[in-house]
Amino acid sequence: MNNTERDRTLALAGVFQAAKLAQQLARSGHADDHALQTSVRSIVITDSINTISVYGGLNGLTVGLTILHKKVATAVGKTADVEIARYVLSLIQLARQLKSNDDLARTIAQRIDDIKREFSSHYSELDNEGVYAQLAQLYKDTLSTLRPKIIVQGEHGHLADAVIVDKVRTVLLAGVRSAVLWRQLGGSRWQLIFKRRALLANAAELMDELDV
Repeated sequence: MNNTERDRTLALAGVFQAAKLAQQLARSGHADDHALQTSVRSIVITDSINTISVYGGLNGLTVGLTILHKKVATAVGKTADVEIARYVLSLIQLARQLKSNDDLARTIAQRIDDIKREFSSHYSELDNEGVYAQLAQLYKDTLSTLRPKIIVQGEHGHLADAVIVDKVRTVLLAGVRSAVLWRQLGGSRWQLIFKRRALLANAAELMDELDV
């Protein structure tokens, strides 16, 4: 696996991680804490020196790499998780829509800069309802106006909770951020169809490096 393939796999794992977090939050009201903080932090890391630094190290993508490997493996075999696949494809489509909308991209970048000025990029300071509320409002004002509109399925009690809804919208924003990065690194939807075995091997190689 060369460096470009490695970085592309990491970014795609970020998309899968966001999709899994959205599913966890909507269905149980909770999500893997480290993965959640990694995904939230990735939104405000806009001047990283490399791909892995966007996620604070490989361990920050443990959930994403695990679910990526699992879903690609089941797609190569028999069946795949339709809900996760739908979220991932929708996030990738939103990233594609954003690429052709310069005004919206500039608005998102400016508002993220504003949030960065108000809050530090440290995990502890990002993990509060104020950050989630601002990032969720950003998603609602911008990306949710594009199509396809992502409909997250879950338990009504959780999706009626404003804090959980804010977290769901925040991780969807993080998913689009990773999808944009994936596309910048040469990612395309056809790779998900025709290069599954190579992607599976890349994900497995990265999982072998995880300190878990």
